Amino acid sequence: MAKHHEFSFFRLLIIFFLTVLLLLPEMVSSDCTCESEENDEDTDTSDALKYKLIAIGTILCAGALGVGLPFLVHRLPWLHPDKEAFSLIKAFAAGVILATGFVHILPEAFDSLTSPCLNEHPWKKFPITGLVTMLTAIGTLMIESLATGYHKRMELSLNKEDRSSVGGHANDEEHGHHSGGGHAHGSAFAMEGADSSDLVRHRIVSQVLELGIIVHSVVIGIALGAARSAEVIRPLVAALSFHQFFEGMGLGGSIFKANFKVGSIVIMVIFFSLTTPTGIAVGIGISHGYNTNSPTALIVQGLLNAASAGILIYMALVDLLAHEFMESKVLTNLRLQIWANVALFMGTCCMSLLAVWA
Repeated sequence: MAKHHEFSFFRLLIIFFLTVLLLLPEMVSSDCTCESEENDEDTDTSDALKYKLIAIGTILCAGALGVGLPFLVHRLPWLHPDKEAFSLIKAFAAGVILATGFVHILPEAFDSLTSPCLNEHPWKKFPITGLVTMLTAIGTLMIESLATGYHKRMELSLNKEDRSSVGGHANDEEHGHHSGGGHAHGSAFAMEGADSSDLVRHRIVSQVLELGIIVHSVVIGIALGAARSAEVIRPLVAALSFHQFFEGMGLGGSIFKANFKVGSIVIMVIFFSLTTPTGIAVGIGISHGYNTNSPTALIVQGLLNAASAGILIYMALVDLLAHEFMESKVLTNLRLQIWANVALFMGTCCMSLLAVWA
């Protein structure tokens, strides 16, 4: 049953990814009412294309290295999941995800949906960006709660059937042996249920987190690929490479904890690594008819960014930070608690600093 839901999610993810890549270029290439911010005299097509190709390679490598890092180093003794160092890395990565939502994505969504190129109604009369971000965060909570609740109910139902079966067999045994055996089986069911629930939760968290990251990655990839000025692209290459590396670390740690099968891990790693480079390639193809200031482009980018911000902010605060910081391992160790907070602030500061260039 779990395997069926796992692959259903991946099919949904593939359909969503292909839909965004196919429809977004069509929507953002519409006629515009505002002129492009890039001046013609600053445009060097050949030089810009060179930096775009460099961006595809560097961002691909940085993203793949970041998302694959938890799987490459987990065999090191000091980075074992039970060690303190691993908890600090998770806190750092959660800070990166949180800063991505608050500092990188949400301001872009506000800029797009409050642009002077849009009509006054409804974009200037109502804070639609905040509304979409809030509704997406609530929707993420609902999806996570419904999926976890469904699995929990199935699990309780199966455990009840197993207990009935065990009780039926135990009636043929002696009473004393029956009492001890029933207690042991009950403990085993409880432990297995708790481990299974945590595993399902980690899998839901990693899948929803990747969905939120992919939405933003498509937008920034197309925007970079469609840019026509080398002066605009050059600083973005390094900044977005670091951006994808740190973001990949956060996602990779979440995927690692979910304990997926090898095939599922490969699919998720490839999706994250290829999303931004693919978006850049699409942006290159539509660069001649693309204008970032066209109303349709601003609305599509703004809504997607607002939705992505809602997902990432919710996941960072609720599923990553709250869950990790409330673990008994952290609560009972003052030194670890202090260093976890330091790691969190380091992650948010490093990612926030990249906003100067990207």
